[in-house]
Amino acid sequence: MAHAFSPRRAPDASGPGANRPDLASPEIRAAREDLAACFRMAARLGFEEGICNHFSALVPGHEDLFLVNPYGYAFREITASSLLICDFDGAVIEGEGAPEATAFHIHARLHAARPSARVAFHTHMPYATALSMTEGEPLIFAGQTALKFYGRTAVDRDYNGLALDAAEGDRIAAAAGEADIVFMKHHGVMVLAPTIAEAWDDLYYLERACEVQTLALSTGREVRPVAPEIAAEAARQMREGDAESARLHLLSLRRTLDAEEPGYRD
Repeated sequence: MAHAFSPRRAPDASGPGANRPDLASPEIRAAREDLAACFRMAARLGFEEGICNHFSALVPGHEDLFLVNPYGYAFREITASSLLICDFDGAVIEGEGAPEATAFHIHARLHAARPSARVAFHTHMPYATALSMTEGEPLIFAGQTALKFYGRTAVDRDYNGLALDAAEGDRIAAAAGEADIVFMKHHGVMVLAPTIAEAWDDLYYLERACEVQTLALSTGREVRPVAPEIAAEAARQMREGDAESARLHLLSLRRTLDAEEPGYRD
């Protein structure tokens, strides 16, 4: 299902006329480790699908570059140093290998079109993807966890096959609009966020909300949404503490991995 991408290679930093940015700052290293931790925990929780899904984040201090996983590696194999740094034009600036083709065309166009979406997580995680395949709106705002996403979702209703060119990436970016969560019909989901911690927090709780909704639907009984005015107020209450809660969530994730799977930092 995955497709290889043929990148341009950035000039060697030691070669004549080379003008490569400094990509060894502590902030970039921290972003690498945070992103690698998210890949590893996503694998543990069954959020990934083979070698096909992808996470990206703008490189701290470089608004025209992004970190992304290399093609051919499962999430559980990703390390901080194995992540690629690419530009929006298809050049691999740092790292071995290349991104998967749909990863480049989706993420480069999303980051270019919406700079506030500094982080983009795309998965085919099972419960959210299952709801993207059903009739009507994917998410019913019936459970408290689902209310975290009230007023923050969009639906890309026009599945158009694999994103193998910039035009399809632009179409997906346009469908996302200003939403944080995009249900991609017949495909999967996209989570857009200003930080890696907030992207992880949303990804985790989105799949939990979709899992609970699927269980509720399986009873055959009517799933009744929360009244809109209460849903809106609950969502506002959650947003007030979201950034700090997300930061602490990521720290807890990293403590778990530091104890059980510290190789993600390599």
